[in-house]
Amino acid sequence: TAYHTQFPDYLARRTGLPARFFWPYIRWFHRPAETIMVATETIRAQLREQGLTQLSHWSRGVDLDCFSPAAPPPPEYAQAEGPILLYVGRVAVEKNIEAFLACDYPGTKVVVGDGPARGALAAKFPDALFLGKRMGAELAGCYAGADVFVFPSRTDTFGLVMIEALACGTPVAAFPVAGPIDIVTDAVGALSADLSRAIDAARYCDRSGCAAYAASFSWEAATRQFLSGLAALEEGPAGSLLAAPVF
Repeated sequence: TAYHTQFPDYLARRTGLPARFFWPYIRWFHRPAETIMVATETIRAQLREQGLTQLSHWSRGVDLDCFSPAAPPPPEYAQAEGPILLYVGRVAVEKNIEAFLACDYPGTKVVVGDGPARGALAAKFPDALFLGKRMGAELAGCYAGADVFVFPSRTDTFGLVMIEALACGTPVAAFPVAGPIDIVTDAVGALSADLSRAIDAARYCDRSGCAAYAASFSWEAATRQFLSGLAALEEGPAGSLLAAPVF
């Protein structure tokens, strides 16, 4: 199996129940697995604390041909007051987008993506630009044209959008939590409990260095890690199942 989503934290935010209430279900689902693939060392440590120890590493990859600093920015940026601060992702309560939009920092805040919280947030923050869903070259342009990519989530296991932004040469500002602490270095962004301070520091990062750093998160590298995990399974008790799939 692979652990992609912090379901205990997501459900806690949506139900008001403590996250610990949901961990027995996570253990029930993953415990029979021969291995549980995790993207970061922080998540590996978290699952070990929950008694799940059969863990292997599988990072994430980005399409470096699509996401690059050369992507042209969207026309909506032309009249936007700088700096342009960007969020990309699902627009939902667990993504903590309000912390970004309420941040007291000059410039234009841009939200790319859709979700159940979009209407309420757009009404509450009328000065922000809500561009809806963008994909491919259009999405890459949103990243490349921004001054800072802001990742306000506190509940992600990795944060693929951060490496998409970095691949486009855009530094990242985030809270010092799981995901960002495993990805963002001082050279490519900034982490702080004060999001305004993180944004201010990230603006001075070298954009070419951001793109160079993101090159290590290629699809090819992620695929090699995944196949390495499968090869290890072939040598263990699950090998016979892998060798004779049933369709």
